[in-house]
Amino acid sequence: MVSLYKYLTEEKKEYIISKQILRSGTSIGANVKEGLDAQSRRDFLNKMNIALKEASETEYWLELLIATKYIDANASGKLIAECKELNKILNSIVKTTKKNLKIIED
Repeated sequence: MVSLYKYLTEEKKEYIISKQILRSGTSIGANVKEGLDAQSRRDFLNKMNIALKEASETEYWLELLIATKYIDANASGKLIAECKELNKILNSIVKTTKKNLKIIED
């Protein structure tokens, strides 16, 4: 996302959406990293939930950049695919963690 941000600001002179995608895109990894060092399973779940929301937001910004022709749909296909895959992975982690927490609490 950092490279995309640089491209958007330097080449396209786009400053609003580029800042949003930089923030949400880098937040995914930051929250996953925090989750790995979580103090509890609930804390882990919270961080993974935040990462999932940020991944969904990042996907939205990518779709908007494509729709507004700031980036080419074909050239950004890999980014969209990676974002969708991250959403699937994080969604699975969240669902499994919720299931495991319910078992522990019951």
